[in-house]
Amino acid sequence: MDAKNRFDTKVTFALIRIEYLLFIFVILYFLSIHYSEVRWGHFVIFFVIIDVIGYLPGAIAFRYSKTKRISFMYYISYNFTHSFITILAVSLLWCLWIGPEWALLAMPLHLCGDRALFGNFIKPFATFFEPSPHPAFSKFSSELSLLDINSEAEKGVRHVEKR
Repeated sequence: MDAKNRFDTKVTFALIRIEYLLFIFVILYFLSIHYSEVRWGHFVIFFVIIDVIGYLPGAIAFRYSKTKRISFMYYISYNFTHSFITILAVSLLWCLWIGPEWALLAMPLHLCGDRALFGNFIKPFATFFEPSPHPAFSKFSSELSLLDINSEAEKGVRHVEKR
């Protein structure tokens, strides 16, 4: 993916997910060495509240929608609660008002888990709320996989060498 081609192949998508998986291990490491200092009740609340506010209302609306098209407000709610910017702001405010605590790691753990384990990132308005293949992207993806990128790159190299 780059600024002009905003899509991922299966390999680049897997690599991005692996990066988030590594972050999960880092977070779990810090939670394990500070196990006795974690306020586990707060941890559970921080972990669950993201989906209680941001995912469940949209999932329920989507489930009961006959057209599977739901209000864009569900997408905004999901994207807001599943943003590292939001959890950073919440964490900073918590640290200022209450004080720092290890339980705050539940929020980045949740987001990294969504990305690494489920492949869920910010939801675009042009897709269904629940993951399902978009017909246009499915067509594009199959056409892209038919290209032999290596041979095309090799032709480009040979073309440059001839000059």
